[in-house]
Amino acid sequence: MNKVTYHIPNISCQHCAHTIKMELAEMTGVKQVDVQIDEKNVSIQFEAPASEDGIIELLSEIGFQPEK
Repeated sequence: MNKVTYHIPNISCQHCAHTIKMELAEMTGVKQVDVQIDEKNVSIQFEAPASEDGIIELLSEIGFQPEK
C-alpha cells in the first residue's frame, strides 16, 4: 500500500473536500482519502493500478492542482 500527501492551495471548504473524496473514490486502487481543509492537504492511500501520476492528473482535471 502506498500513501502520498499533496498540498492543494485552493481547498477552502467542505464542498471542495467532498468533491475530491468522491472523484478519487471512483479511481480503481484508491483505498482511502483524507482531506485536511485547514492545512489544505490531501492524503491518499492507494495500490495498483492507481498511481501518483494518475492521481495528480485526476486532481488537476477537477481543478485541484497539487503544488510541487
